[in-house]
Amino acid sequence: MNVTKHEWSDIVEIVHPIKSKKKINAMKRQLNDRDRLMFVIGINSALRISDILRLKVSDVRNKDGSLSEYIFVREEKTKKSKMFLVNGANKRELTAYLTPDMSDNAYLFPSRKGVNKPITRFQALRILKQAAKRVGIKENVGTHTLRKTFAYHRFKSGVELTYITKALNHSSQRETMRYIGIEQSDMDEIYAGIEL
Repeated sequence: MNVTKHEWSDIVEIVHPIKSKKKINAMKRQLNDRDRLMFVIGINSALRISDILRLKVSDVRNKDGSLSEYIFVREEKTKKSKMFLVNGANKRELTAYLTPDMSDNAYLFPSRKGVNKPITRFQALRILKQAAKRVGIKENVGTHTLRKTFAYHRFKSGVELTYITKALNHSSQRETMRYIGIEQSDMDEIYAGIEL
């Protein structure tokens, strides 16, 4: 696999969650149907990009043509099975994207370069970086930004860190806090909101 120096530096650099919901919505508007679906599934599932790109139509659609209620994957990195609910955002994107003539064996994110192959991680990285640049996101964005955005917004909405750690398959809450970039200002909100 040929990787340019620039691409490699993007992969190994620390990337950040997209903390602004306004920027998340701007990203959605910048992406075509396929790429928007990839983005939305990523920020709503905590899946790694390698697992997202391997999804096929049969993973999200039942035999009768209806959308699956859950998506089941076996994580490539951890080899653990994972099941997650197809939430409203994913349902909307899948409904808009899927057509009745799509084969169950087709990848959700097909490459335009090969027969029945998904786009590569590097193509996904380019797509995300270009969209982020167009909407004015200054923080470093990469494929892990999707998982980090999922975790950050779940944390900010009050979901217990224990559950987020489990969703990410992390070994400790400390790892999760570091991973999603919880800063002192985030921690200050915990103390500012209570006066007993």
